[in-house]
Amino acid sequence: MRLDEAIRQRSEGAAFVPYIMAGDGGLDNLIPTIERLEAMGATAIELGIPFSDPVADGPIIEAAGMRALTDGVTLARVLDCLIEGSGRFSVPIVLMTYLNPVFRFGVQPFFERAAACGVSGVIIPDLPFEESLELFAGIDRRGVAVVPLVTLTSSEQRIEMILRQAEGFVYAVTLKGTTGKTDVFPDELLGHLRSLTSRSPVPVLAGFGVHRADQVRVLGEVCDGVVVGSFIVEALHEGRDAEVEALIQSAKTVDTKR
Repeated sequence: MRLDEAIRQRSEGAAFVPYIMAGDGGLDNLIPTIERLEAMGATAIELGIPFSDPVADGPIIEAAGMRALTDGVTLARVLDCLIEGSGRFSVPIVLMTYLNPVFRFGVQPFFERAAACGVSGVIIPDLPFEESLELFAGIDRRGVAVVPLVTLTSSEQRIEMILRQAEGFVYAVTLKGTTGKTDVFPDELLGHLRSLTSRSPVPVLAGFGVHRADQVRVLGEVCDGVVVGSFIVEALHEGRDAEVEALIQSAKTVDTKR
């Protein structure tokens, strides 16, 4: 099943995609963590690849990446781990990696290996959409979607270009800056998300700053769902699994009749 289909065919409410850092707490915990999040009701899982210069990451996710790097976690080891764990989960996996690890792995081999691992999509935040079209021209991506990001500073012309060619889902960034937590999403943002969702051929998921159930409900009512990173990473690191499950379950209460 394609990534966009998996999101659309969720059983109820808004989509909820938790972000986790691969190798934070040890690679031995990666597959069990994926299994737990799937059991909690995650629609898909965004799996971060640790990188030494994470320009889009706030302090919580950056710290998780540093812990994983200290343990020797690499893109190749994460993909090997996913291969070994195949068959233990069915939730779609979306890799979040910076471009340098992909280049070092080799672009074509990366997509071949990712597809063999059952990866459904990839997010590369430091690769502009226009350049991704050129970089991946002639590359057989084996059905792995390259998920585009739309930011609050994206021009209308650029948004239209991205929407015309979007696949998997559109990652709508809700903050001007890095990942983290925020308290209030302004009406201007909600209108922006409604507009994107009404025009997009694939689901639109809002991410950056989300950490409360009321925020999940507010955003889930104007787009297809949310991506939650810093809260999930911090809560799992501190053993607060019950809070993670409660936040995931809050998405199921969203009224999606727009």
